[in-house]
Amino acid sequence: MGRLTATSPAVAGGGFRPDIEGLRGVAVASVLLFHAGVPFAQGGYIGVDMFFVISGFLITGLLIREKERTGRIRLGAFYARRARRLLPAAGAVVLATVAAAWLIFPPLRLKELAYDAVASALSVANWHHIGRQTDYLAGHTDPSPLLHFWSLAVEEQFYLVWAPLAALCVLAASWKKALALAIALIGAASFAVNLWWVEASGPLAYLGTPTRAWQFALGAGLAFVPALAAAWPRRARVGLAVLAGAGLAASIVAFDSGTPFPGYAALLPTLATGALIAAGGDSAKPLSWSWLRRAGRLSYAWYLWHWPVLVLFEAAAGPQHWVAKLGLVALAAAPAWLTMKLVEEPLRFRAPTVNRTSAGLSVGASSVILPVIAALMVGSGAVTVLSEQSDRAELQAGEAGTRWAAGLPASTDTTLPLYPSPGDAAEDYGTAGECQLEPEETGHPDCVRGEGGGRIVLFGDSHASQWLPAFEAMASERGMSVEVLAKSGCPVADMTVGNDQLGREYRECDRWREDMVERIEDGPAPALIAVGTLNRYTWDAAEAESAWERSFERLTATGAPVAYLRDTPFPGFDVPACLSDEPSDWGACSFERAEAVWDDPVADGIASGGFDGVGIADVSSLVCSTASCPAVVDNLLLYRDDSHLTTAAVRALAPRLEHELVTSGLLAPARPSAPTVAPGDGWEVAFRDDFTGEAGERLSDEWVYDTGTCYPGCPADNWGTGEVAVHTDSTDNVAQDGRGNLAITPLRDEDGGWTSGRIETAKGDFLPPEGGVLRMEASLRLPDVDPADGIGYWPAFWAMGADLRDGYTGWPATGEVDIMENVNGSGETWGAMHCGTVTGGPCQEETGGLGSEPQTCEGCSASFHSYAAEVDYGAGEVRWYLDGSRFFTVTREQIGETAWNDALGNGLFLILNVAVGGNFPDAFHRGPGLTPDADTVSGEPMLVDHVAVYTRGPR
Repeated sequence: MGRLTATSPAVAGGGFRPDIEGLRGVAVASVLLFHAGVPFAQGGYIGVDMFFVISGFLITGLLIREKERTGRIRLGAFYARRARRLLPAAGAVVLATVAAAWLIFPPLRLKELAYDAVASALSVANWHHIGRQTDYLAGHTDPSPLLHFWSLAVEEQFYLVWAPLAALCVLAASWKKALALAIALIGAASFAVNLWWVEASGPLAYLGTPTRAWQFALGAGLAFVPALAAAWPRRARVGLAVLAGAGLAASIVAFDSGTPFPGYAALLPTLATGALIAAGGDSAKPLSWSWLRRAGRLSYAWYLWHWPVLVLFEAAAGPQHWVAKLGLVALAAAPAWLTMKLVEEPLRFRAPTVNRTSAGLSVGASSVILPVIAALMVGSGAVTVLSEQSDRAELQAGEAGTRWAAGLPASTDTTLPLYPSPGDAAEDYGTAGECQLEPEETGHPDCVRGEGGGRIVLFGDSHASQWLPAFEAMASERGMSVEVLAKSGCPVADMTVGNDQLGREYRECDRWREDMVERIEDGPAPALIAVGTLNRYTWDAAEAESAWERSFERLTATGAPVAYLRDTPFPGFDVPACLSDEPSDWGACSFERAEAVWDDPVADGIASGGFDGVGIADVSSLVCSTASCPAVVDNLLLYRDDSHLTTAAVRALAPRLEHELVTSGLLAPARPSAPTVAPGDGWEVAFRDDFTGEAGERLSDEWVYDTGTCYPGCPADNWGTGEVAVHTDSTDNVAQDGRGNLAITPLRDEDGGWTSGRIETAKGDFLPPEGGVLRMEASLRLPDVDPADGIGYWPAFWAMGADLRDGYTGWPATGEVDIMENVNGSGETWGAMHCGTVTGGPCQEETGGLGSEPQTCEGCSASFHSYAAEVDYGAGEVRWYLDGSRFFTVTREQIGETAWNDALGNGLFLILNVAVGGNFPDAFHRGPGLTPDADTVSGEPMLVDHVAVYTRGPR
């Protein structure tokens, strides 16, 4: 962003230069086009460079003329002129921006703006943004409406040094030579620093005053020799102007955010601007067009206003198309014109500010002090709100996230405070600390957390290191340590990427990655190498797969299992800031899964066995299992910024991540198994099985195997559903897997016949205390099939009324609660209730029972999800839950007292099975014939992590 001065466009000799006024118009137009996001003006940021050159020419010309006219340079008068010309308008915009933001911004963003406003008013905005690692060219999710004040700060800092230095130079006998030497030395040194810093840090190079001084120096040199091109023939000067104009146009069109800048690239717009100044006003007639000159006269105020207008509007109304943004920056001319007429011009041209130095300095001081006071008042108010939220979270948040983590119904009580509070979440930077290197660093310290014989290596960028608390817990349970190898913005995949903070190719990442892989190779084989990175480094699937394959080959060659941590959903906006305005409106900050979860060809390749020795741990579908992803679950704030999980969320998810790793065979189970305990909140454990037996072990006597194709006496063939599999008690079909799961596996024999497994709890009458609640739940990973190879698969978790076991007749009056059903490898599940009579009954058996709408469950065949139903005898409700979220309810009033009592009054028993074929899969089969078909794959199990029954008394 360029800083537009209000200095009159006069040549060093004193004559008015309308072309320079027009040149200002070109500069501000390029900046406006760039900020509007106009496609053909991605290099419009070079308007900054144009203004710096123009400013150097005009201000130095004023100093030279003052020396020639008075014999000296009066610094007080100089700074008084600067103050009254620039600071009132700037102060007015800061005040207006803070006031508008107070109405629009949430407290967390308002707090940050207060810091920005103070830095802007004090002319240190550039260093403030450098300290925050602001990459101006890359853009920001939530940019500051005062970001553009950085260039005003650069200019004021330059003249804070340049004016006194010029005043000293003119004291010399040969003052022109001294001044020329000073200009040359400053320009040379600054350009060298520019080339150095552009390689080291993008924000430092772009926003730093030392890297910009050479552009002011070039303009100053032109002011020192204003007749540089005057002796040239007009045709030559016109040719120079044409070339210079082409250089500016090329910069605006060809440059973009990926151009290393300033660097050598800045020479083109800087020298082109200098050439236009040197060529003289009669060499570039378009610059003297009246409309362009009017834009130039308005340029300072227009520049000040356009960015706050754009940012504040988008904060209130959401992101806009570039056409709309172009209209917004154009409309900013209205407040700019008012500011010019009501603030700038009166204070520039009217007594007493013009005639008295002290008056000009007082105006400037007031223009600084008032915005600072306003910013401090607004900022302190925001801090108070955030502190109150934090205090309330500490006192009242309760067990945030614990119900969700345990698979229980997540709290929907939005009166509970968020934990962590939005302010605390924004200051949660993870736990990696010095173990996560910044972009410019390459030497990684020894970072080992914990003690133990074996070690887990956590390797990747910040999306890997966010999981450190989870891996520390896993390592501690197993007597191991965790070695942390993390670097910001650096993927484990063997690919070269760019870095926004450095503003260039990320060479430090390549060096660090190679060093870390060698460190792993040279050390003892870890128990596990967990790798994870942001899934947005490249759009090219082939490039990503090839790069990961190279890295996987070296890591698996160490003999250690490698776990790929699939990236979690990416909100793309500052979640804590969003929630800080109204913490009780959890849904206001939800986001679309389709935009937050990108395709991951590497994860897909691992899942299909494409990378030997590599497994996948995927909890993304637990964080977001529906089309709309939550920002808050169970009053637990999930995100600390626009993409990283809060430490509290990671700790809540740690058991689920551990289960993924153990189930995949990547990590040995912790022994001994944790004892079964009640989940709290008044619940008592009536039954629970965590399937902790050895691989191939049969079930305990708490379970009954259903075998054959019907119940004893065969009251209904094929289990009354038309399914084709024969259920067995063979461990080929039903067995524990040694990793804490039960596997129920359908198999097809050589003749095309199918066998599978179906089990029931031995206890047949689970009931709560009178008037209480019965909760039945299971954590399941559905068979890994899809509609292409899963036609006929029918996994289910359900319960039947106790009376069915009295002769196995009387259905549906005896009752059935289908907690989870899925067919044909679809990504959907259902819940349903059966009761009454087959025809004309209250449960609508003619249409398949009282069923829910299909529930989209992304990843249900890739990771474990919680399915539950609660029978609330006091409230007269049956409630269905998927991952703690209720999606369906049947009431006693709906089905009537008699049907309710017959179906549920004597208790229930649980059933788990994977049927093959039958009425339900057939009904959803779109192809010819019945299910299964020739493409149906054999041997894909439903994995059961645990099954539990809880009871709770009435409340």
